[in-house]
Amino acid sequence: MKSASKRSLCPLCGGKKVTSKTTFTVDYGAGLVVVRRLPAMRCNQCGEEWISNETSQKLEKLVEEAKAKKTELEVVTL
Repeated sequence: MKSASKRSLCPLCGGKKVTSKTTFTVDYGAGLVVVRRLPAMRCNQCGEEWISNETSQKLEKLVEEAKAKKTELEVVTL
């Protein structure tokens, strides 16, 4: 198990990960899903972003719902 201090460091540049919000776009071919204000972690040095497994599962559900509705464009704010 990694220590808390190792998990809070960016594996790319060694910068510090900070709580942030991001915009995530999924182009699934027949449509586009844009999710605004998505909870994320962002490196304060290089800007790389990460989302949690829980957030990723929510994104997958939103995309599946948009596909089922045959939505061409879906914009969601979390």
